[in-house]
Amino acid sequence: MFNKDIGIDLGTANVLIYIKGQGIVLNEPSVVAIDADTKRPLAVGTEAKEMLGRTPGKVLAIKPMKDGVIADFETTEVMLNYFIKKVNGKSFFQRPRILICCPSNITQVEKNAIKEAAERTGAKKVFLEEEPKVAAIGAGMDISKPSGNMVIDIGGGTTDIAILSLGGIVESASIRIAGNAFDNDIVKYIKDKYKLLVGERTSEEIKINIGTVFPGNKDEKMEVRGRDLVTGLPHTITLTSDEVEEGLRESVYTIIHAAKGILEQTPPELSADIIDKGIVLTGGGSLVDGFNQILAQELKVPVFIAESPLTCVAEGTGIMLDNIHGLNPYTTSSSTSISSLLNGANLSPYLIDKSYIICTGYFCCLNKRPFVTEMD
Repeated sequence: MFNKDIGIDLGTANVLIYIKGQGIVLNEPSVVAIDADTKRPLAVGTEAKEMLGRTPGKVLAIKPMKDGVIADFETTEVMLNYFIKKVNGKSFFQRPRILICCPSNITQVEKNAIKEAAERTGAKKVFLEEEPKVAAIGAGMDISKPSGNMVIDIGGGTTDIAILSLGGIVESASIRIAGNAFDNDIVKYIKDKYKLLVGERTSEEIKINIGTVFPGNKDEKMEVRGRDLVTGLPHTITLTSDEVEEGLRESVYTIIHAAKGILEQTPPELSADIIDKGIVLTGGGSLVDGFNQILAQELKVPVFIAESPLTCVAEGTGIMLDNIHGLNPYTTSSSTSISSLLNGANLSPYLIDKSYIICTGYFCCLNKRPFVTEMD
């Protein structure tokens, strides 16, 4: 039996699956709806996203990924299993090799969690690659030569910024401000200015339809409906593109400052290459109107949006799958698995402050609740 090779872009907002020889076969939201009483999954992906903010008390719509890493291990496992079965990614006689992407600069424990979640879907081997590197390959950049390339991948949970040369990452940064943060900024802006409460789906529609990050670049209006915080009744306001730009400004400049920081650390020869080639934007966040313009203005470097920014990472996994024999399977730094360690403590795997809290030798108590801590 031939091995089936699968590439997975495990994003905070969406999961994309690429099967070698077939291309991208799945693109669905990273959402799972479960029964609050039995914890049984009721819907996954697009169907579950439709339930966000509209579920009865006994149904919970959960986003198991947060800021690019696993926030709910068991739900992530359910979601991956469902998606791989949906695309016929495995069978009784055939265990796939999986190449899965993760943000740059995440902890070893967070990498181990992603690897173990992929293994539990029945993978024969698991390969981990950093998202900005895979995104650059998917965007058509030749990173194999001794020449500088810069990519900014603005996803749902994280923005990854990287300088690449000779097939590797020279400098990189990962900040937890991206598409979801933009949605939250819009919710906060409307709440503060108009005393109107809107949901995540509404804020995302505002961002897509009238959103801009470059002042004066767009002049559009949109009626926004929500709940008036003063009267408690439904209410409608009219929001403009300029107001959205104002609401997003702080987060956008955080990304700009992070990009400036990376450029300041870049060797001068690579900086010269980047001035010639420019910066490539990937990820769904790069589609917000004016992002390339504001970055070009602030960084003084040409900025281009990739041809297919939403699928660059998935397409990059496809290119890497063609050369999978040159990759090394990811191995954890410890022979003890995360799940066995946590199960031994009668705990469900979970994240605290963005990192798995692991212990190899002793258990502690915090507010009388057992948890496991990481040892240096």
